[in-house]
Amino acid sequence: MDFRGRVFLAPLTKGGNLPFRRLLLQHGCTVTMGEMAYAYQVVRRSKSELALLRKHPDESCFGAQIAASKAPDAIVAGKAAAERGALWVDLNCGCPIHDVVKRGMGATLLQRPAHLGKLVEEMVKGIPVPVSVKIRLGWTEGEQNASEVARICQESGAAALTVHGRTREQRYSRAADWAAIARIAAERSIPVIGNGDLLTWYETHERWQQSGVASVMVGRGALIKPWLFREITEKQAWEPTASERLAVYFDLAQKMKLHFRDDEKGKERAMRFLPWHFEWFCRYRPLSAQRWVEASKTHPLLQTRMPDDETDLSVLELLLRDGRPELHQKLALLLWESPDAAVAEERALALAAEMPPVAGGAGEMATAHG
Repeated sequence: MDFRGRVFLAPLTKGGNLPFRRLLLQHGCTVTMGEMAYAYQVVRRSKSELALLRKHPDESCFGAQIAASKAPDAIVAGKAAAERGALWVDLNCGCPIHDVVKRGMGATLLQRPAHLGKLVEEMVKGIPVPVSVKIRLGWTEGEQNASEVARICQESGAAALTVHGRTREQRYSRAADWAAIARIAAERSIPVIGNGDLLTWYETHERWQQSGVASVMVGRGALIKPWLFREITEKQAWEPTASERLAVYFDLAQKMKLHFRDDEKGKERAMRFLPWHFEWFCRYRPLSAQRWVEASKTHPLLQTRMPDDETDLSVLELLLRDGRPELHQKLALLLWESPDAAVAEERALALAAEMPPVAGGAGEMATAHG
């Protein structure tokens, strides 16, 4: 596994489901990661947790992320991931959510550097594939110990380190601190992967070059623009029409139908994910480099409230920008039940007549998590 010169998909809770990862592969993504799996649940052979370690045959470079606080659990989960085709295993030391933290996992490990070091050391010894670690800058703004944690991870045998440029306390409320990421990258000899607020190809390349990181990791930007990986590779934007975007979303629905099966149970399972994806899809705005590159250097566009000042937008465009959850549910069902993208568009226009789009419904891009 080569951790340098790559654009990684972040391990996205809920968003990183297998059908969505397959969609990303079609749009230029080459390095995928599964959703975070609880190691102790893998030990218990939980079907739902083991499913998070599953890769698709098309995922030629796939990594699994686990949350653990005890080495025996982490090793069992890591071996299970390797047996299912993971080329490396990542230890989550950055997740800020309460359910993870209260179990002594995720960002809690930042407060226990010595314990983290022993955990990584045991994982490296016991798991047959490389082990990486994903961290945040620290627990709070006043307790930023990422440099110490990074040193300990390297000394414990980690093959790579991903740094998300915020603290646990900040969650996603502040812009990612790429200067801090750069300092850590300069201090370490193992590959450091930079993560935080990458929404456009020009922001990605600017942060990558300026920070000196070995690679970058994309999270929420991919949820908004599944084609972001292609843009990064080609160094140019693809600004799809509303019809083209709806066709991409229809493709995702078909992939979910194939994965979950085309029956009522499969539909029920898919509806736990597909409407949720529209919470992100509705935030898409064309962000041409000509208009936005200078603004992006002072504040990340992912953390910027986008003005809905465009005029003469089509009905379909307005519909796809609408942020209402009830509309997302209807759009998801519409895509699931349509035989092709053309019919899906006809039904979407009928839906727009039934539920006239609400201007500015998308709100701020930074809302929610990834």
